[in-house]
Amino acid sequence: MFTRRHFLKGSLALGALGFSSTAYGFGEPLLRLGVTRYNLSPPQWPAGFKLKIAAIADLHACDPWMSLERIGRIVERTNALKPDLVVLLGDYVAGHRKVTRLIPVNEWAPVLGGLKAPLGVHAVLGNHDWWEDRDVQRAGHGLPEAGHALQAAGIPVYENDAKRLSKDGRPFWIAGLGDQLAYMPMRRFRPGRRMGVDDLGATLARIKDDAPVILMAHEPDIVKRVPSRVALQLSGHTHGGQVRLAGWSPISPSGRELAYGHIRRNCDLVVSGGLGCSIMPFRIGVPPEIVLVTLGGGTPAVA
Repeated sequence: MFTRRHFLKGSLALGALGFSSTAYGFGEPLLRLGVTRYNLSPPQWPAGFKLKIAAIADLHACDPWMSLERIGRIVERTNALKPDLVVLLGDYVAGHRKVTRLIPVNEWAPVLGGLKAPLGVHAVLGNHDWWEDRDVQRAGHGLPEAGHALQAAGIPVYENDAKRLSKDGRPFWIAGLGDQLAYMPMRRFRPGRRMGVDDLGATLARIKDDAPVILMAHEPDIVKRVPSRVALQLSGHTHGGQVRLAGWSPISPSGRELAYGHIRRNCDLVVSGGLGCSIMPFRIGVPPEIVLVTLGGGTPAVA
């Protein structure tokens, strides 16, 4: 799994090309918010069962690039889509230091608390939410403060957990995986400690019937092990490579194959290009986006 350091080294030179016309993060005209729509019918999803899911990923809250005002506009735009449920896919805290202010968790979380959907708002944490909590990194256990802040704002945080929901009398499960890169490998990293807090087996074990499953996982990498029992995995983390040229991401922390968009494996996977920036405050060829997935709204996939 590539790190953000690899991303920086591999894409900084590319980032300079065409920067003045395509970069994100250096002026309001370049901060236009898009909605990327996917109409999918995975073979595991019941025919005729329509469900709209809005996904928000990789905010990286900080001034001036992802201000509270901008997060508020993202919330308003998401609510206007009228999804059945909203999923938050992690990395709410800033991922770089080229900022004028790091926005505290107790400021951005209440803004996200304004998200509304009939079937609720559901969240997982990302690697930066773990890495920026020094107390949790030192202790080697506990929920990062980003998780506590989301819960205080009324948003449940899934750590290897699942919940049964229903729409129009038709049940399904929403599951959330613990982060796969939770503990940063530094000198204080203890030998034998796993880098991640993810437990796919325990997560799926919480599902007690044959209703279809939607899995939230910050890093898309886990899709290689997700069984066909799962209909859809929703992920962020990659920022679409943060640099994307002619539909191709030269460098991605999860590899080019899992960099962006709709990918078919044992289950359907949608990787969001996200909203904010990591390492450096620019995006090229991958504008910030809210993802709207409509299940049961496309041509049925072949199993």
